Amino acid sequence: MLADKEQPKNGARCALVLGATGGLGGAVARTLLGHGWQVRALTRDIQSARRTRPELAAVDWRQGDAMLATDVLAAARGAAVLIHGANPPRYQRWRELAMPMLANSIAAAGASGARLVFPGNIYNFGPDARPLLDESAPQHPSTGKGAVRVEMEQMLAVGAASGARALVVRAGDFFGAKAPSSWFSSAMVRPGRALRSINFPGTAQVGHAWAYLPDLAEAIAQLVDREASLPPFDTFHFAGHWTEHSIEMAQVIRRAAGRPTLPIRRIPWPLLKLAAPFSGFARELVEMRYLWQVAMRLDNRKLVAALGAEPHTPLIDAVRQSLVDLRCIAS
Repeated sequence: MLADKEQPKNGARCALVLGATGGLGGAVARTLLGHGWQVRALTRDIQSARRTRPELAAVDWRQGDAMLATDVLAAARGAAVLIHGANPPRYQRWRELAMPMLANSIAAAGASGARLVFPGNIYNFGPDARPLLDESAPQHPSTGKGAVRVEMEQMLAVGAASGARALVVRAGDFFGAKAPSSWFSSAMVRPGRALRSINFPGTAQVGHAWAYLPDLAEAIAQLVDREASLPPFDTFHFAGHWTEHSIEMAQVIRRAAGRPTLPIRRIPWPLLKLAAPFSGFARELVEMRYLWQVAMRLDNRKLVAALGAEPHTPLIDAVRQSLVDLRCIAS
């Protein structure tokens, strides 16, 4: 029998969220609370988590580190779902940090009987998979980070075959409050600063896939509500917002800010390449530049068949709220 502390309250299902202080993990935690789940979250600093995420006051915060297998295992006891939203900061040290954290989650999910939910992305795919990617598209990544992502999903498939059920939900470029490693907040605008210009990283005529975090979190929550009906390992694609010409996002930022003449400046890629040997972040941006040079659109027909419709906030509204959350414009 589970200890009293591990018993879900009032018969509510329990979900453990790793990375709840971040963008996607926090959005999923908040959405699951709205769906009636009891939400537990692992964090290294409980007081800081409570202070910085007041909207998650109903979360049961647990002290621990996703890099420590014993901490994840203890936090997962009694959970029906484990959301793996933990990510290395600012694109860096993926193989060193991301894979051990996922291994800990797989072990904890197998031990507790929880379904492990893994937010995926399009790094797995190379140019040969385009232009419309369904769940079975070939995975021939052209970057080291993409290769790590492929290995991580392979780890999930192996774990599922051994009893650690898994669900992968792939999406495009995240944006929204605290979006992890987002081109929107890492390159196009500067969080905490009023808009003076918009940086544009892409090729104007190449399309780009975007995922607004609250919409993606709602899709994940709806899938989690149905997880018992899914096979031991399953994958869904979330289409999000597709801009046929990637410069459209910069133009929408202008409209959302109410400043139609705001300058749009191209990111100085030659300077970033020169800085890459000395700056890890510049090096990572240069490596992932291909996402702005090749159109990769996610096919969400399987997700729509499962849910009836994909959660979708109009792009202008999603961008305006993101700019408010990032403190780039006033509410």
